[in-house]
Amino acid sequence: MITLSAAELRSAVPNGGVLMGLDTGTKTIGIALCDAGWRFATAGKTIARRKFAQDKAQIAAIIAERGVKALVIGLPLNMDGSESPRSQAARAMARNLEDLALPILMWDERWTTQAAERAMIEQDFSRAKRAERIDSHAAALILQGAIDALAGAAF
Repeated sequence: MITLSAAELRSAVPNGGVLMGLDTGTKTIGIALCDAGWRFATAGKTIARRKFAQDKAQIAAIIAERGVKALVIGLPLNMDGSESPRSQAARAMARNLEDLALPILMWDERWTTQAAERAMIEQDFSRAKRAERIDSHAAALILQGAIDALAGAAF
């Protein structure tokens, strides 16, 4: 199941559980995880993109290790809400991960990378550390936005 609705994801995972957020870029995939009670998201690792099968294997290993119940994938929309080629790439990622048999929520990721970078600058991360970790921090913002919406989603 791939959805744009937090309420639909809430229905698909009624008992909560760990969620994984993904910020998919052309060179890296940022990963974040949240607690089983959907209160807070934490930046995880950043995977350097290689062949999709290798990327998927790394994602699947984390899913198995952490007992992930659903995925939240950032959907990069234009500022007017329309889709772009990057949106289509994110949707393709979701379709390619669908056989992992987990519900997938596509979540609007506008401004997450900029917000993550600002937060990292405020925390005095060096430029090199920001470049290394920006995607996982953006994934955490994507996931946090989704779990905030899930907390308010009707059963």
